[in-house]
Amino acid sequence: MLQKTLTRLVVIVGFCALAVACTSGPKIRADGDPSVDFTAYKTFGFFDQLSTDKSKYATMLTGRLKDATRAELTKRGIQESPQPQLLVNFSTNVENRTEVNSTGTSASYGFYGYRGGMYGAWGGYPQDVYTTHYQQGTLAIDLVDASKKQLVWQGVAEARLTQQMRDNPGAAIGSVVADIFAKYPVKAPEAAESK
Repeated sequence: MLQKTLTRLVVIVGFCALAVACTSGPKIRADGDPSVDFTAYKTFGFFDQLSTDKSKYATMLTGRLKDATRAELTKRGIQESPQPQLLVNFSTNVENRTEVNSTGTSASYGFYGYRGGMYGAWGGYPQDVYTTHYQQGTLAIDLVDASKKQLVWQGVAEARLTQQMRDNPGAAIGSVVADIFAKYPVKAPEAAESK
């Protein structure tokens, strides 16, 4: 009986750890104009005034975003040009958020919880309530058809900002931009070969 309970506990902890690992990365979504042939784009450039440069100078964030985007587009055979077919813009947002959770104390599985959940926890058991304050970051990369002046593709990443991201922003930005471009309709040659 004890062995069965310990095995069940190990499985539950394993699933919880897997769920946390799966949800810790950025949430990526992308949308593109279905009428556009993305293989026709061979050149790109950046807008003169990018949304990430609200001041009258280029920020380090913009420089890192440009470098990472340049690398991803170049991998896909799209070259930077003074007469680009695609214009790139970035937008970012950071929000302070609060998350409130409640968990039961050690009695959360109920008095009879060891019987595999046949009996629920009694509602009178005390609950532990905790609040987490964090920052949620959003990055959007817009690709605009230069001749039509029309948005043709957008990739967006949302993630909880971590201390590791703050300590090493270059690597974090490079990783997130690569994740966003993994959703781009034209795959990089090595990504296409691995499928």
